[in-house]
Amino acid sequence: MKMVRAIIRPEKEKQVVEALDKNGYSSMTKMHIFGRGKQKGIQVGPIVYDELPKILLMIVAKDEDVSKIVNLIESNARTGNIGDGKIFISEVDEAYTIRTGNKEL
Repeated sequence: MKMVRAIIRPEKEKQVVEALDKNGYSSMTKMHIFGRGKQKGIQVGPIVYDELPKILLMIVAKDEDVSKIVNLIESNARTGNIGDGKIFISEVDEAYTIRTGNKEL
């Protein structure tokens, strides 16, 4: 299993979530976060916004589904501008359902 973490623009949240859901990936965790990338925020006139609002999506998926999930996120979150976000993939060693105590496969 893998954990897909995607940091995306808030205005792309609905489009990305709908695309994932439409393709059978409806289980996810969404969080509103603030952060910045290499550009260190944006400057509008004399004002610098160094922490920008973003959405963090977290999806645990089978190894064979990861590339499709990444493609769905990229194609629906991309604007072509700085600040479109990042996707991180990491291993999930174990997962348990709290209600039942069952180990997920």
